[in-house]
Amino acid sequence: MKKLFFLLIAAMIILTACAPQQSGPAKAELPAGKAYAEGKEIYFIHTEASDSEVAEKLTGMMKSPVILVPSLANVPVESLANVYVFTNGIAGSGPFGFQPDVFDNPPGTDGYTPLRRLNVVAWVDETKARELMSAAEVLDAETAGELTIEQPGVVINMPFVLWDGGQR
Repeated sequence: MKKLFFLLIAAMIILTACAPQQSGPAKAELPAGKAYAEGKEIYFIHTEASDSEVAEKLTGMMKSPVILVPSLANVPVESLANVYVFTNGIAGSGPFGFQPDVFDNPPGTDGYTPLRRLNVVAWVDETKARELMSAAEVLDAETAGELTIEQPGVVINMPFVLWDGGQR
């Protein structure tokens, strides 16, 4: 009886060792945020931020750690693209509960970089807010006096994962 038991255990160990193993590169799942770039819907991830409050807010919102990297704030301005985040206006999936973020320079454009300078957008008259889907629309609304844009000096690493004409 003992011999049979040990043979069964040995067979199980051999079968387990011979079982197919995962092949190819390892995969990880990260929660993606929805936003707009040049009038199209895109998806992106937050990986690092230069400000602790922003990193905490994004970590809580996405339920995935956004790492604090203060040195990102030292990246030269010419190496950054912009992200516009709304603090009032149309309700939506943005970090403050309003419309999705708007990005300039998506992949495939000369100015693409995943490093984004935070631009905090507020409608002057919230009753006239409308959904904006491109950086040009945001800047036109600012020029028309419809909204204000503040740059708090925060840099966030926000690579695109799905965009018009591409995906990772």
